[in-house]
Amino acid sequence: MRIELLPILRCPRSGSPLILEQSVYAEDQGIRSGWLVSKTGDHRYPIRDFIPRFVPSSNYADSFGMQWNKFRQTQLDSCSGHPISANRFWHATAWRPEWLAGEWVLDAGCGSGRFAEVALAAGANVVALDYSTAVDACYANLSSHPNFHAVQGNIYELPFRSGYFSHVYSLGVLQHTPDVGKAFRALTKMLAPNGRLSVDLYEKSLQYLILPKYWLRPLTKHLSQDRLFAALQTLTPTLLGISGAVGAIPLCGGVLRRFIPVADYRNRLPLNERQHREWALLDTFDWLAPAFDNPQTGEMLRRWFEDAGLKEIQVLRAGHLVGRGSMPA
Repeated sequence: MRIELLPILRCPRSGSPLILEQSVYAEDQGIRSGWLVSKTGDHRYPIRDFIPRFVPSSNYADSFGMQWNKFRQTQLDSCSGHPISANRFWHATAWRPEWLAGEWVLDAGCGSGRFAEVALAAGANVVALDYSTAVDACYANLSSHPNFHAVQGNIYELPFRSGYFSHVYSLGVLQHTPDVGKAFRALTKMLAPNGRLSVDLYEKSLQYLILPKYWLRPLTKHLSQDRLFAALQTLTPTLLGISGAVGAIPLCGGVLRRFIPVADYRNRLPLNERQHREWALLDTFDWLAPAFDNPQTGEMLRRWFEDAGLKEIQVLRAGHLVGRGSMPA
């Protein structure tokens, strides 16, 4: 943990500032271990492996920790060689790089850091938060950036000063929380005056809900993660082959391939064959393993922005269902 993060942190239970105790430093890397203690002394949180931890090591997001530590670099643009994550980030947020330079930005649900890498490249001070041990993968990927900060915490009890961040984003995350509306409201509390918020999530529609993941999930989400991953590792090449064959059927192939339970990005993303297999395995596991998958309607998303008092609200379909807005001054 870099010491610059300390003034921003707050006890997620009491809201009080935190005091650093028993800190052990590592040269050029900040605080390797120690404790963050609330002013009253009632609550203590460990710093372990350079990351402040505000949640138990095991929780409902364990599947994400597993997948991102297995696929730590798969979706980083710096490793894929293509601006796939950058394109999604800028398209979803509609922000400009110069808006982020020197600003404090919150990445809520960072995974392995695919979008945090984009914000860092724009010059932002990025606080990357995840509920799962994916935050360790994110730290391993991005800790060389001096303006990067990783935190393991709960989106419902964010351990930060309210009203601090000029930009907050959460891409592909909210639908995987138990209460999506509550998670959204927690993000709005982090916005500074005139701060901007952008989220994207799965859209609730008949077309989306007939996808095979929704009739497989009642079974797969109860399987052990190792067992499900091993099964998908074996099945994914075959499923990709079937998807390709079905997709080649004239007129109806593009529709029919949607019923094959595999994330097939061929003809959609500029990846080589090895990368296609990795992305397919990663995202198919992401479909089937999470404990929660709660898509939302555009009407509901707009209502959340309005109820939070945000302005300049936009709700649109840009790959996923996207919502944008800003906090009044």
